[in-house]
Amino acid sequence: MDFVMKQALGGATKDMGKMLGGEEEKDPDAQKKEEERQEALRQQEEERKAKHARMEAEREKVRQTIRDKYGLKKKEEKEAEEKAAMEQACEGSLTRPKKAIPAGCGDDDEEDEESILDTVLKFLPGPLQDMFKK
Repeated sequence: MDFVMKQALGGATKDMGKMLGGEEEKDPDAQKKEEERQEALRQQEEERKAKHARMEAEREKVRQTIRDKYGLKKKEEKEAEEKAAMEQACEGSLTRPKKAIPAGCGDDDEEDEESILDTVLKFLPGPLQDMFKK
């Protein structure tokens, strides 16, 4: 405990001297040390960025081998192809391209409606079937 108290009091007396108008102790090499520290930080940051760039390049190689193996395309390539296909389809048209309607969603299949009605009638009792058929 005595060591801690001496440390606290020793630091307090220096601070008190500064507050009362005493001059601060100036380190003549402080600016030089700060510049060296800043340079070291910049160098570490550059090394970190280079390391991450190398790692990303390795990952991209692996991704490309997987794409080649399974016949996949990059997202950018897919978007470019879709855009080219849309432009090619729209060349002679003055309006925007029609949206694709999935099969079975249109009104042109009246046969399906009749077959559904027939299916429902099969499950009704005999007298009810006769009533609906008329």
